[in-house]
Amino acid sequence: MTDIAPGAAVDLTALPIETEPVPDDALEAGAPVHGAAALAEIGAVEIGVWEMTPGVATDVEVDEVFVVLAGRARIEYLEPALPPAEVGPGSLVWLQAGMRTRWTVTETLRKVYVAP
Repeated sequence: MTDIAPGAAVDLTALPIETEPVPDDALEAGAPVHGAAALAEIGAVEIGVWEMTPGVATDVEVDEVFVVLAGRARIEYLEPALPPAEVGPGSLVWLQAGMRTRWTVTETLRKVYVAP
């Protein structure tokens, strides 16, 4: 967890994040890397920052609400089948545990997330 003191201000757009390649079983196109930095825990809720470079990857989601800080992506909902979401700076998205998604990141995406 990144050490963030209560009352401190943090520039989330510049926060360093350690990344690694998207695992082969989730990779569909490109050579994206991704990573996250947990910032704080409030009760059982984690707040952090996640980033992925351009490419296409699938995921099985956890309960999460996030706001995009930078970048652009298209999120396709494979299960359940829902209309895709085009996201960019300022977009808020609610994901539910078990959703299967495909992320097509066209500009390095950075989001702040809140998850139990």
